[in-house]
Amino acid sequence: MPDLSVSQSKLSDGGKVAAPHPYVMQDQKEERPMEMIEKLSLAGIVPVIKVEDAADAVPLCRALSDGGLPVAEITFRSDAAEEAIRRVHAELPDVILGAGTVLTKDQVDRAVNAGATYIVSPGLNPEIVRYCQEKNVPIVPGCANPSDIEVALSMGLKTVKFFPAEPLGGLKLIKAIAAPYGGVTSLPTGGINEQNLNEYLAFPKIIACGGSWMVPGDAVAQKDWKRIEDITRSAVNKMLGLEIRHVGVNSGTPEQSMKDAQTLSKLLGWPIDEHKNANFVGEGFEVMKTPFRGAHGHIAVACNSIKRARWHMERRGFAFDDDSVIMRDGKLRAIYLKDDIAGFAVHLLQK
Repeated sequence: MPDLSVSQSKLSDGGKVAAPHPYVMQDQKEERPMEMIEKLSLAGIVPVIKVEDAADAVPLCRALSDGGLPVAEITFRSDAAEEAIRRVHAELPDVILGAGTVLTKDQVDRAVNAGATYIVSPGLNPEIVRYCQEKNVPIVPGCANPSDIEVALSMGLKTVKFFPAEPLGGLKLIKAIAAPYGGVTSLPTGGINEQNLNEYLAFPKIIACGGSWMVPGDAVAQKDWKRIEDITRSAVNKMLGLEIRHVGVNSGTPEQSMKDAQTLSKLLGWPIDEHKNANFVGEGFEVMKTPFRGAHGHIAVACNSIKRARWHMERRGFAFDDDSVIMRDGKLRAIYLKDDIAGFAVHLLQK
């Protein structure tokens, strides 16, 4: 397994501090199409919901937000859609709110006037795309084949909705189509669930995945918002893939570092791998030869996407130290939280 530690012991191996990465959400009033696409990418999952009763919209979207997804695509598959969007926009302004299954100009106007900040359509209708572009409203139209994509490209679009994803051939087909269209990214929807979510998101041309599995119809009918919150939290946890990669221990001196490493090795039966500034014990401990971040040491938390994990953690109230960003081969590899936890510095590590 490659050594991905980003402590002091590895900075000499090519790690570089990058410029700050501001992943702060912009004011919705100043929204631009690419900014909206970036938001959806950082969220990772777009819940696609059908609301039959507008009174359910706010508690439903609050459950999604409490579960970790302040995002909702409310579809125009019911007469309650417009009012549902209006209520969510008024009561939950932090929710990234879109309108789905938009088929007409009238629906575009009603959705935007109600508070939707982006539009999603099941197919590619040039008239609707142009109408949204004239109004500077981000739109993600549905595409199912290369011909659709070429029309989208001719209209200046860079991101499309691949729908229905699984019935059309799923990730295998998306990869095949992506080959000749290197500048196009997609938001697949249809047949995606918690089991295959990360397979899709691992492909770099996919910005996020849409789905309705977090909002079972019977849960909405029973107004079981707690169940929806729990399903959503499980989906977010699966997507982020957070796990402890190793614990760094500040032993203080090279001699004490080796002594502590030998003790841990004897206890656990793990080998010692000596580096310039630390001794690794298996893959679980990095015993520092000189004091490093954190009063006691540091904790490396591996994740599937640092950018996405950072965005979600910032929404939970955590701040990051942009001066600690580590880049390798032009890719973001690690970043530390601004504050220590229980005397330990904590950093995200890209898997």
